[in-house]
Amino acid sequence: MGGADAIPGVSGGTVALILGIYSRLVTAISRFDMTLLTYVKLKQWSVAAEHVDLRFLVTLASGIVLGVGGLARMMLYLLEHQRLPTFAIFFGLIIASCILVAKKVKHWTPAHVIGSVTGSVFAFLLVGLPLLTNPPSGNGYVFLCGMIAICAMILPGISGAFILLLLGKYYDMLGVLQDLLKGVFHFDLRIATLVTFCVFLAGCVIGLLSFSKILRWLLAQHESQTLAILCGFMAGSLRKIWPFQINSIPELDGQVLLSIALAIIAIAFVFTLDRLTRNQ
Repeated sequence: MGGADAIPGVSGGTVALILGIYSRLVTAISRFDMTLLTYVKLKQWSVAAEHVDLRFLVTLASGIVLGVGGLARMMLYLLEHQRLPTFAIFFGLIIASCILVAKKVKHWTPAHVIGSVTGSVFAFLLVGLPLLTNPPSGNGYVFLCGMIAICAMILPGISGAFILLLLGKYYDMLGVLQDLLKGVFHFDLRIATLVTFCVFLAGCVIGLLSFSKILRWLLAQHESQTLAILCGFMAGSLRKIWPFQINSIPELDGQVLLSIALAIIAIAFVFTLDRLTRNQ
């Protein structure tokens, strides 16, 4: 899941489905409730840990951190030195994810189409705003990014890394994670790096315990309409990762052909993941 969450367009929730742990994960998260607080107040630690399946969550969280950390350096290198083909892969991943989300809408009605178009236009305009082109550098914005991204990470078909990319913090958070891991291993951890990471982590925790419940309710009560809007949002957001942003009319050279091929491979990869999911 961590390896998937580090790549925009691949959902950690989808990987959890493939591995057969998605239901257990959602159940464990939903049990951070008043019952848990009651157990904690009564100091029934073992009962509280069993209530939220703590051993499972801690083990899974450790694996996610290692998975993300293992890919952080590679992703930073690709974004710095191979930006065009990397964005082409991201573009293909998002297109395929968008198609799969659209297929989850059982019956497309005029209301669904309007919702999807509205979401698409909103996202297209949103990602072009100066705020997201040059996002704030303060920890308050980092906290907000954590809150929003974590909700996408637990939903199949929606990538938390893609949300961070849209918010303009994907590259920065990869750098923070790399600096954190480097500091831990070399005993040279900078306070600023640790603070930024803790702020982002706090945002993830708050978002997981609040927004995720709202999203689950929407999917339970208004699944088709919610998915239609999400589909449109993902489609409109493609403006952010269009591979040929620098050259409006790219020449058909080897680099462009390679990018097109990588985008097609990325689309095939996501469709393969989806087929594996449906076979579970």
